[in-house]
Amino acid sequence: MKLLRAGAVAAIATLSLAQVSEAASLKTAVFAGGCFWSTEKAMESLPGVTSAVSGYAGGALQNPTYENHRGHLEAVKVTYDPAKISYAKLVDGFFHHIDPTDAGGQICDRGPSYTTAVFVADGAETATAQAVKAQVAKTLGKPVATRILTGGKFWPAEAYHQDYAKRNPANYEAYRIGCGRDRALKAVWGSASR
Repeated sequence: MKLLRAGAVAAIATLSLAQVSEAASLKTAVFAGGCFWSTEKAMESLPGVTSAVSGYAGGALQNPTYENHRGHLEAVKVTYDPAKISYAKLVDGFFHHIDPTDAGGQICDRGPSYTTAVFVADGAETATAQAVKAQVAKTLGKPVATRILTGGKFWPAEAYHQDYAKRNPANYEAYRIGCGRDRALKAVWGSASR
């Protein structure tokens, strides 16, 4: 019995080290894709993404809230495993879930806080994001309005916004259908819409 317990403890210790190692290898990226409910849901669907958190980015206001986030974009902080999805594929996946040609917002969500952006952390991410953006412009045959911005502080949104599509599926689907999101993305991306 003691041998079994010792083996179980060793297995748990090994599992914990593996989990710690995996967590250490995860990376984060921030994207603004219009309504953060839709961006969070879309980014969580990509293989290799472990989580997505809705919030605010790109502004100077400290502790923004949904009622007051002037200067910030609705954004999503994505945690991903680079062994399962490259940064380039992550950025490409983001672009395929938005209308990158829309400079005034996204679908039915209009205004500055709903404009799109890829927030980059360093020169390598900047070069990758710019290359993906150029490829998107070539594919669509139109200028891309999505900005590439230097990452700053990300502020998580209020708890009721987190995992909104999962926790409120009927309300989210009503919003999505009413907004015409799927139809609009199909018009932009055709069969490549996701």
